[in-house]
Amino acid sequence: MAQLGAKYQFRVEIRTNAVQLAAMRLSSLADYAVVMMTACARHCGGTRINAGQLAEETGIPLPTVQKLVSRLSSAGLLRSIRGAGGGFKLARPAAAISIAEIVEAIEGPIAMTACVEQGRHDCALEGSCTVQPHWPIVNQAVRSALADIRLTSLTRPMPQLAEATS
Repeated sequence: MAQLGAKYQFRVEIRTNAVQLAAMRLSSLADYAVVMMTACARHCGGTRINAGQLAEETGIPLPTVQKLVSRLSSAGLLRSIRGAGGGFKLARPAAAISIAEIVEAIEGPIAMTACVEQGRHDCALEGSCTVQPHWPIVNQAVRSALADIRLTSLTRPMPQLAEATS
């Protein structure tokens, strides 16, 4: 399994000149950020919650919650309230926050390969790669797919298979 920085992990299988993407994973921090933001959204976005409550509710370690709250606040996704009864809450309604925004707040711009990042020149195929000019299109497709998923959709229970087929 290859690692692309610490952002994404994936395995590539080559079959008769075709490349198959077998798995892509977000970092644990990005995953935890989505879990945390979903928990905040379940509190209707308007109710304040503190880091300790969020750690207990989600099972994410408190130091990690604190680190992510800082990053998500800096990105304008959470709003901190200081003082007695303080805590944090969603900065915007959950319906106005996409999964792409959460992932980018933690990992930076969504990019499937390092070669599309400005200033990166560490690919052995640089200069001769015919695929590199196409990666921005792939990156935009992945980002668009994540941008179409709103935080509110993760707060609803998944329909049972029997319900989905009826």
